[in-house]
Amino acid sequence: MKWVRFFRTIQAKLIIIYVLLILIAMQLIGVYFVSVMKNSLTSGFTRDLNSKGEMLSIYAVRYLTPKVDDQTSDALSIEGLNDLVRDLININDGEIQVLDASGKVLTTSLQAHQAYIGRKNTQTVVSRALQGIRDNEDEMIDENRVRKKIVAKPVMNGTKVVGAIYIVASMKELYDTIERINNIFVSGTLIALGLTALLGIILAHTITSPIKEITKHATDVAEGNFELRSPVMGNDEIGQLSEAFNYMTQRLHHALSLHEEEKEKLQSVLTNMSDGVLATDEQGHIIVMNRRAKEMLRVEERGATDQDITELLGISMQHINTLEQEARPSMLMKLGLDQEQEQEVILRVMFSTIHRRGEGVTGIIVVLQDVTEQEKLEQSRREFVANVSHELRTPLTTIKSYVEALDDGALEEPQLAGRFVGVIRNETERMIRLVTDLLHLSRLDSKQAILRKKPTNMVEMLEEVADRFSFQMKQRRIKPSIFIANGIEQVVLDRDQIDQVLDNLMSNAIKYTPDGGVIELEAHKAGADRIAISIKDTGMGIPKKDLDRIFDRFYRVDKARSRSMGGTGLGLSIAREIVKAHGGTINLESELGVGTKVTFTISTLDEGSEAS
Repeated sequence: MKWVRFFRTIQAKLIIIYVLLILIAMQLIGVYFVSVMKNSLTSGFTRDLNSKGEMLSIYAVRYLTPKVDDQTSDALSIEGLNDLVRDLININDGEIQVLDASGKVLTTSLQAHQAYIGRKNTQTVVSRALQGIRDNEDEMIDENRVRKKIVAKPVMNGTKVVGAIYIVASMKELYDTIERINNIFVSGTLIALGLTALLGIILAHTITSPIKEITKHATDVAEGNFELRSPVMGNDEIGQLSEAFNYMTQRLHHALSLHEEEKEKLQSVLTNMSDGVLATDEQGHIIVMNRRAKEMLRVEERGATDQDITELLGISMQHINTLEQEARPSMLMKLGLDQEQEQEVILRVMFSTIHRRGEGVTGIIVVLQDVTEQEKLEQSRREFVANVSHELRTPLTTIKSYVEALDDGALEEPQLAGRFVGVIRNETERMIRLVTDLLHLSRLDSKQAILRKKPTNMVEMLEEVADRFSFQMKQRRIKPSIFIANGIEQVVLDRDQIDQVLDNLMSNAIKYTPDGGVIELEAHKAGADRIAISIKDTGMGIPKKDLDRIFDRFYRVDKARSRSMGGTGLGLSIAREIVKAHGGTINLESELGVGTKVTFTISTLDEGSEAS
């Protein structure tokens, strides 16, 4: 396995490539060189035999020319021909035969073939030579597997063929020479391959060593270590690669730092958003959910991102797709009762698709807004408008009716006209009180009501309140009781505003306390810098279902009785706003059939004579 991994490396591939290149080059050179050398040696060997054959044919003419009287007295004998063949030309491991015009062997240089003398040589080259053809060559392999060259030359006397020269020469030395040259070439090739492999290893190491360093540093960068730098060995391509890698590492570090910074900013924004945010993938699985969304949807920390958006919101994906087609896709979703506030939670759910270039929609962004208070205020506003319309419509209708009656003739009857005018006056005063209270509430809501605070004697203020309602309480036989704890003397407050609060509370207590009841006014400390003032009666009490809304504007527990007593339904609302302006709180405790206790607190800190 180790060797397999080695052969897959660039170093092994470079070495193999270099060795193969040298091997192929040497093989091509060797084939060409050996082929040319073989052809050259063979051609030289053949030329040498041809030249010897030509020379022998010239010398052999006078031995083979027929004798003519008076001119051939000195004709040469066969013995002279034998001496010529044996002594003139010497061929190692070869044979020379001189043939007559019929192809018979006249002499041979090989002692072992003396028996061939007188026999006819029937080889093709001999037949061609006896026909006068000069270029006659052939090769043969004898019984000893030795390759031999055959050359036959005609012996010409003028234009007449008088015989032939037959030469057989062994090519063993020639091929031995070629084989030695081949061996030398193979040895040289092996030495060259060895040197090439060694140089290839050194060269590959110089190439792969910087690449290994860059690979190691790339691994470190992938693991988050951006401090390392690859060494630059030179100005070649690998050096440029190292410089480019170092530059890439620097830019990547910078980009990742910016990404982490932006990610932390986004995470901080998502974490501290007052709205809930969800993000899903293309299948609708939640991949991001901030803390506010978990609080709104009451989802546990673990497993929050494993849920499906349709299961979490309780709506189908088809419904979501339909909402996305709208200009501002949103919907209202109601959850169960809030455990802390014990009221139904209303969420506004807004959808936005995530688009990626070339891939279309890849997810959904869901924004959750808690609009419980907003919807509650909207509902209060609608109820307020309806109540104001109703409160104004009733006296206006009454006034209109009596005016029409006067116009129809009741004005002529003094007794009836006086009664009608009295009703009109009462309804007008009621409308004036209603409008006055509304204007007062409006100033309090818009922070335009100026509080003119000044030191006020608490005992004097509470006694004056009791005195203002003493006549009514005497008529109803209601007994007042005032208790002021020790240490409470003067308090900095707006006397007129607090008097209005006390008057509203006392008026309500007298209205709903039966004859012979008791009303208690009490002031005590509610902390280091606060006092609490309470008014307690023994009236009919308020049902529990009405306690949460008792301070709402125009809200009445007993609407018919309250209206008949001249109430506008704004007294407790005005009292609450005035107490808030003084930095205090107001609450109400009541038990049906037992009585009601209203307590409000006021800060004792002197914040100046005027405040807004």
